[in-house]
Amino acid sequence: MTTPSPITIGIDFGTTNTVVAVTDAQGRAQLTTFGAAGATFRSALAFQFHPSQNGQPPERLVEAGPWAVEAYVEDPLETRFIQSFKTFAASAAFTETRIDDRRYRFEDLLSAFLLRLRHHAGEHLSDLPARVVVGRPVTFAGNNPDEALALSRYQTAFGRLGFTDIRYAHEPVGAAFYFARQLKEDATVLVADFGGGTSDFSIIRFEQDDGVLRSIPLARSGVGVAGDAFDYRIIDNLVSPALGKGGLYRALDKQLPIPQRYYSAFARWDQLALLRASRDMRDIRTLARTALEPEKIERLIEILDDNHGHALYRAVSALKTALSSQETATFDFAAGDVRIVREVARAEFEGWIAPELSAIAQAVDRAMDQAGLPPEGVDRVFLTGGTSFVPAVRALFHQRFGPEKIETGGEFESIAAGLALIGLEPQLDLWSEKAA
Repeated sequence: MTTPSPITIGIDFGTTNTVVAVTDAQGRAQLTTFGAAGATFRSALAFQFHPSQNGQPPERLVEAGPWAVEAYVEDPLETRFIQSFKTFAASAAFTETRIDDRRYRFEDLLSAFLLRLRHHAGEHLSDLPARVVVGRPVTFAGNNPDEALALSRYQTAFGRLGFTDIRYAHEPVGAAFYFARQLKEDATVLVADFGGGTSDFSIIRFEQDDGVLRSIPLARSGVGVAGDAFDYRIIDNLVSPALGKGGLYRALDKQLPIPQRYYSAFARWDQLALLRASRDMRDIRTLARTALEPEKIERLIEILDDNHGHALYRAVSALKTALSSQETATFDFAAGDVRIVREVARAEFEGWIAPELSAIAQAVDRAMDQAGLPPEGVDRVFLTGGTSFVPAVRALFHQRFGPEKIETGGEFESIAAGLALIGLEPQLDLWSEKAA
């Protein structure tokens, strides 16, 4: 059976995952799947270079998504692994990176990623329409993000894929459009979109005008805090102490604290291979002989030597997921000779992420102040993104607006599906824009 050609495509290119939706002639939006990986495609790239052997030419391999993760886990030292590269989109300081003596600008990385994504989608994306609606954050990541630069880089990469009508919509607007189809009357809506690297908030007024749904943007704000920061809090408070953080070592007749910088690499698991290859690794091995608790340093060394970083973060993710539905859960990490097991209460986890929860609450307050609305002025609240499952995050909105106003469902699909549906709108400029 031949897969029908899509009419429009919506792409939610996220810091952690990317989701793609297509619309058909009947105006329905469906998520694109990527084999066993399902509908979420990891926003990651892997580059490998194999020199010529036995008269064969050298081979350069590029992978993306879960296939990139697999390539890195199998051969971390021979793989250049890049994830969360969306965070550099608006950075003027990031001009290029060199991989196997080739220069890659941001748009080159994104182009390589999109080509592999299309490949793994198979027949679902074999025929591309002219129009794509791409999600963009309310506030791009970085200290001084250059929005125009980010969109110009996006424009180049999506143009290389073959799209000729490239539109951009704020990610919360995509989610809002997806949910707004349920509205029976005019309403003021707060959309909270929680990604891997950023949390974005938009307040939008939806009104029906002669059967046409119109939107009036009232306010938006964002903060560079989301699910990745929650993961690191678990690592920092639960895992790193079991690997020696906070401990002491002997130096002559003194006892000195173990350097904290050895544990900063745990903010992202793919950085652990770089730590292993750094000069710090020699010092870490020495610490195993001088630390007051050498068994902890030995665990750290095994995790680095045997490349257990990905397995560690899977255990962290499993704990976070379990605590979304349970008051207590067991953190259980087992790899090689390393075993870390500990009961964690949801209240304890919420204490760890208190700074991030405060930053999220402040961003919501900024949006409300910008709109000039009290909490009762918001009719509905739509939550989207994986971090919205965290009970403490939901509690922020329940306390401010009341549980009866909170709408959930479609946490992972709403943005991409909404973007694809926006592409069908006769008055596109009400919902999206073109790059300048």
